[in-house]
Amino acid sequence: MSASLPPISFEFFPPNTPVGDQKLKAVVADLAALRPQFFSVTYGAGGATRDKTLATVAQIAAAGHEAAPHLSCVGSTRAGIAEILATYRAQGIRRMVALRGDLPSGTAVAGEFRHAAELVHFVRETQGSDWHIEVAAYPEYHPEQRYAARDLRHFAAKVAAGASSAITQFFFNADAYFHFVDEVRKLGVTVPVVPGIMPIHNYAKIAQFAARDGIEIPRWAALKMEGFLDDAASVRAFGLDVVTDLCRRLLDGGAPGLHLYTLNQSPLSLEICRRLGY
Repeated sequence: MSASLPPISFEFFPPNTPVGDQKLKAVVADLAALRPQFFSVTYGAGGATRDKTLATVAQIAAAGHEAAPHLSCVGSTRAGIAEILATYRAQGIRRMVALRGDLPSGTAVAGEFRHAAELVHFVRETQGSDWHIEVAAYPEYHPEQRYAARDLRHFAAKVAAGASSAITQFFFNADAYFHFVDEVRKLGVTVPVVPGIMPIHNYAKIAQFAARDGIEIPRWAALKMEGFLDDAASVRAFGLDVVTDLCRRLLDGGAPGLHLYTLNQSPLSLEICRRLGY
């Protein structure tokens, strides 16, 4: 990695099969060549992938890389969260992504935590200052939040509770990111806000994610993508151009790093980073 470029990191989800486990090991090895700051691992709704997340994080840490497990608190108890934190502490892990999360479908019990700020406060209160706590940020605002100002206050509350830095939801509009950062700076937030970047592996799937979470795909890009139909090579090439240009604009504008959502694949992330000079 060029010394002049800010740090990068990559996100995975816990594999469901032994084949997936082996594939992820290869992906980690590929991306480790870029000397990322850390690898994060997601956590299913209500802790649905708890054991798989624990195992994946342990595997990454055992290979000598810094791992940052996601930890969602909704539907959890303080005792349950404390148990997970103790497990990670025993493995030497000191970085996490603290999230509210979602309850599994059909579940009504919210548990002892309502918001991510409460989880951050709990970690700081019970674990001290030796954790690096990432929290989520939403440049186009949380899909459940009707008012932008309220969403900004919720983000500021997470930082005030003890967050070290933030990673954004993926987006394709750089102006939304820069505006969000400007707005939270006005609220006194000084921690780094790292852009979350989604390589376009499968346009239909990315468009589905974006529609669900209220993320804008520029109309010109969407129409061009849709026009490629089943031409996977053209989708890949155009998607690489769009995402690389987005990353360049973010870095040129002072973004403190990049966090790539890999979907457990390495080729697109590797190519984007190569084009950027990592």
